[in-house]
Amino acid sequence: MNRRIFTLLAALVPILVLGVVGSVVTVPFVALGPGPTFNTLGQVDGQQVVDVQGVPVDPTTGNLNMTTVSVRDQLNIFEALGLWIDGQHGLVPRAEVYPPGVSRDEVDKSNQQQFKDSEDDAELAALHYLKLPTVVRLADVSDNGPSKDVLHKGDVLINVAGKPITTAQDVVNAVSSAKPGAPIPVVFKRDNAEQTAEITLGARPDDSSKGFLGITPGEVAAGPIKVDFNLARIGGPSAGLMFTLAVIDKVTPDDLSNGKFVAGTGTIDPDGKVGPIGGIQYKMIAARDAGAETFLVPADNCNEAAQRTPSGLRLVKVENLAGAVQALQDLKAGKSAPSCS
Repeated sequence: MNRRIFTLLAALVPILVLGVVGSVVTVPFVALGPGPTFNTLGQVDGQQVVDVQGVPVDPTTGNLNMTTVSVRDQLNIFEALGLWIDGQHGLVPRAEVYPPGVSRDEVDKSNQQQFKDSEDDAELAALHYLKLPTVVRLADVSDNGPSKDVLHKGDVLINVAGKPITTAQDVVNAVSSAKPGAPIPVVFKRDNAEQTAEITLGARPDDSSKGFLGITPGEVAAGPIKVDFNLARIGGPSAGLMFTLAVIDKVTPDDLSNGKFVAGTGTIDPDGKVGPIGGIQYKMIAARDAGAETFLVPADNCNEAAQRTPSGLRLVKVENLAGAVQALQDLKAGKSAPSCS
């Protein structure tokens, strides 16, 4: 009897040890998988995801969903193995998501800033597409720069060095063409009053041969349109395209989704160029699980997306905003659209 008990214990101890180790020890990997998806034409917590004010808003139907990737960290051995087996998640080294020497809080803040920047770019891309006026307003004035005693945050730039200003790049071009130490005239508006001042240029920190004002210009709507984005706790830049399409859908009579469930992803710049993103396979899974029939894919992600397309999901290849709008209009009319296949 004692021998049998000893044999049983000898067999159970490794199993118990394995169970304890497997449930306690974490692995140096994170799991990526389908994340939440939000209809940019709908509401979250009682607020419009994309809230357009100041201009008439047309009724919208259907879905234009942005998609996300979930990240699961601090996985034990059993959790990691289970997620790897389920087929909807992938394991990547933790350092790819949370680089060594960078805290998780710092990574999260960076992702949130990227998301905020994507909102600003989406608004500008929509304004440019709709041919609505914009102005260049100062987002910041350096405390130790050449403009510190002249310009204020919130001033609207009208003319710099004799050149009219309509975009932030106009400011860079006007100042960079002048040498450090050169005095240049600056026409700006503050409290609805136009003013003119002369500012002596400093030298750009990254190129001492070019002029420098020490300001951060930002292009914004001239009015009356105002756009607010009401999604919190989301990170990264990949919602840009879908945010832009939502603004356009709300401001124009076009029903871009045609009452159907369209989802997608992609960064966007103020000129409407759509850029690639990461985790396309997980975003497609999230979209299809939510009911999407059509998925807008950045052109540079098409090869990867075509290899992992969930059953029943149509992929539409998108290179720029105008192409995305045209593709949706073509589908609405029963025509074909650019595909990733």
